[in-house]
Amino acid sequence: MHIMSDEEDDYMSDAFLSKIQDVKPGVNMVRRVKETMKKEIKQKEANVKNRQKTFKEKEKESREAALQNSITTENKGFALLQKMGYKAGQGLGKEGSGRVDPIPLNIKTDRGGIGMEEMKKRKAEEELEHYRQKIKAKQSSETRSLEDFRSRVRTEREERKIEGDLRRSQRACEQLDSQKSIVVPREDWYWPKTESNDEEDVQEKEEEDEEENTDLTSADKLQILTSYLRGVHFYCIWCGTTYHDEDDLCSNCPGDTAGDHD
Repeated sequence: MHIMSDEEDDYMSDAFLSKIQDVKPGVNMVRRVKETMKKEIKQKEANVKNRQKTFKEKEKESREAALQNSITTENKGFALLQKMGYKAGQGLGKEGSGRVDPIPLNIKTDRGGIGMEEMKKRKAEEELEHYRQKIKAKQSSETRSLEDFRSRVRTEREERKIEGDLRRSQRACEQLDSQKSIVVPREDWYWPKTESNDEEDVQEKEEEDEEENTDLTSADKLQILTSYLRGVHFYCIWCGTTYHDEDDLCSNCPGDTAGDHD
């Protein structure tokens, strides 16, 4: 076992390590680069510190410094206020209810004229009003479209109901006419259309009916046919009843339209 003497250096001590030359490649280069960068930073800081300030920078610093300090008695305006009884920290006005702090400065940073801000504000208000009018017009248009849709649906429903009442009236007319030995309807459309195997005959019949009844709508046909049923057969399609006579029909039937039976 080797015992280290006092004259031998400890290979783990700082003194021993400092004697060893740094042989890592590139370490000296990195150290020199870092030192150069530090010198450049110090030089820039010195240049900024020694640089002469511009007029605008001096003006800004002077203004900010002045705003931080209260007005002294050396100010002529403040001296006049004190002669009239004003005290520092007191509100302006006879009752002392006015503003205490001075009006803040609004430094313009653009090249717009004095009325530019007012013009921008007015333009923004006009755009907002235009947007509101646009939304209002859109809502009004949607409301009208909804009303038109409801009206169209209501009209289609009424037309379907009229067509249904007309078919019922035609079937009832054919049955009641047959009971009275009537073999030919007063008008061809009084009875339902008969089915035929001869397509040409059916087409010719339909064309003749269209020519004769060009001006009659389904509502017109329903009114004519129900009047015929009531006058000849004392029958009401909405009551579904054949009355004994005209007096019985007038006394017990609510009326000669579908609305009278609602």
